[in-house]
Amino acid sequence: MKIATLSTIAILAASTAIAQNDCAAGRTLEDGKLTVATGNPAYFPWVIDDAPESKEGFEAAVAYAVANEMGFEDEAVTWVRSSFDQAIQPGAKDFDVNMQQFSITEERDEIVDFSEPYYATAMAVLTRQGVVDNGADASVEKLRGLIWGADANTTAVPMLNELIQPEKSPLMYGDNADVVEAMKANQIDAAMFDLPTALYLGAVVLDDGVILGQFPADRSENPDRFGMLMEEGNPLKECVDAAILSLEAAGKMQAIEAEWLSEATDVPVIE
Repeated sequence: MKIATLSTIAILAASTAIAQNDCAAGRTLEDGKLTVATGNPAYFPWVIDDAPESKEGFEAAVAYAVANEMGFEDEAVTWVRSSFDQAIQPGAKDFDVNMQQFSITEERDEIVDFSEPYYATAMAVLTRQGVVDNGADASVEKLRGLIWGADANTTAVPMLNELIQPEKSPLMYGDNADVVEAMKANQIDAAMFDLPTALYLGAVVLDDGVILGQFPADRSENPDRFGMLMEEGNPLKECVDAAILSLEAAGKMQAIEAEWLSEATDVPVIE
């Protein structure tokens, strides 16, 4: 009975692999290969040491897991680089999928395609030690009185207004780097980032960075969800979606998140 059961499992696994290979056949830029794009550079904890081919870092690990689930061996995964802004523009792409923490929004979905979400992020409040010394803490009441900054191109802006409702209008910047520079120059007290990015900025970029707390994804009516970005109408989307859903059902996506984003569990929840 056990032998028969194991044989049945092996047959089903083989059938699934064949189906996945068939799904992707003829749908990638280069036959038999999957071209994945990441940032230039790509940062911790999404990619470790800017080397996605090492499979280390949350998005690097997810990319290989999805590729394997679709029937591609590790050696068949090819990496290219692109800027965030370049990737979300309409038109032909030089990649099959792009992973740079792209939030899935209706506006973007009109000009590019997104996979099923591979991560629903908590949003975290990043500030500096001096702001904490002046009385800031992980309470909405105290957070409302801070001077906030935000990248005008991200979903942090509506979430900031929804969850905190600052007393003063947030100052808008062109990208996250400008937000951090504004914090260094004491132009703003705090900013909201996805939790892994906040962890990186607080530990590496700011000498005195402090993560005050996090808002779990379920605290928002529209939680920030990351999807693999593809060219509009890309026929590979159904294969990618099926792979992500299969990994989630098997608990593999959750295991990758636990391995590479485990630091997030130490950040207090903002009530």
